[in-house]
Amino acid sequence: MNLLFVALGLVLLVFGGNWLLKAAVALSLRLEIPKIVIGMTVVSFATSAPELIVSVNSALEGFPDIAMGNVIGSNIANLGFVLAITLLLGHIDVERSFYKTDWPVMIVASVLFFFFIIFDGELQRYEGVIMFACLVAFLVYLLRFQKPAVIDEMPEDDVPLPLHQIVLYLCIGGVALWGGSELLIRGAVGMARFYGVSERIIAVTVVSVGTSIPELAASVIAVMKKEKAISLGNLLGSNVFNILAVLGITSMITPITVNDPGLLSNDIYWMLAISFVIFPLVFIPKGLRLNWRDGLVLLTSYGVFVYLTVTG
Repeated sequence: MNLLFVALGLVLLVFGGNWLLKAAVALSLRLEIPKIVIGMTVVSFATSAPELIVSVNSALEGFPDIAMGNVIGSNIANLGFVLAITLLLGHIDVERSFYKTDWPVMIVASVLFFFFIIFDGELQRYEGVIMFACLVAFLVYLLRFQKPAVIDEMPEDDVPLPLHQIVLYLCIGGVALWGGSELLIRGAVGMARFYGVSERIIAVTVVSVGTSIPELAASVIAVMKKEKAISLGNLLGSNVFNILAVLGITSMITPITVNDPGLLSNDIYWMLAISFVIFPLVFIPKGLRLNWRDGLVLLTSYGVFVYLTVTG
């Protein structure tokens, strides 16, 4: 039953996120918001909605390790699993924005989060405010100075819809996300108790990969269509949103206290390590290109992380 709850929860999160994304983009087009603003704000928030809803709901229901583990695990999975699978299917030519904005901002967000959490094991409300303020500042900077660097990652979703359909998608998407998060949390907690492992282990493995499914699906579809694979910038941007938006908003609603020390002694260091290792991989052996060898390195690293986390 717990596995069924997790599976149903993930399905609802994927479909709910997609419906919410369609509604958000259509509403933005209807309000004549510039496309660049849609791509950087509306689309980014909508694609981070599963992580946000799961983290907020977990923290409110008294499972802070799921809230925290979900984000840390998602950031590791985005690079160690999603990017790795994409690279095994085809190479990626990396944009120059990688070393100008995308990677530095992800590292700054990761290090800021690290220093907020490592000493007292708690994300306070004021720290959440600081994180969210950093995200707003970053978006303003991108909109003002980096417009040409922004890629429309979901052009097929730029479809005007009638108002009643937008409202319907918003309602169904919102209900699906909330229902999916409830099922996922119930199933994850149940699995942890059944197998005698901590909620954090389930969160950084099962839950985090589940909430990264939309990114993986987009990557595989892009490769199969022989189109440009999901850019590295989009995955790094997803990691920035996971930290600054998901954890920022969650901790503003309710402070997140870490119960399982493994999050601070193991998982967060893996998140930092895999974030840092992307930089040399992009430039060695050939500058601004990632290929199957890099994918193999990342996937092996992710396998080691999962093995050590589950057995440790």
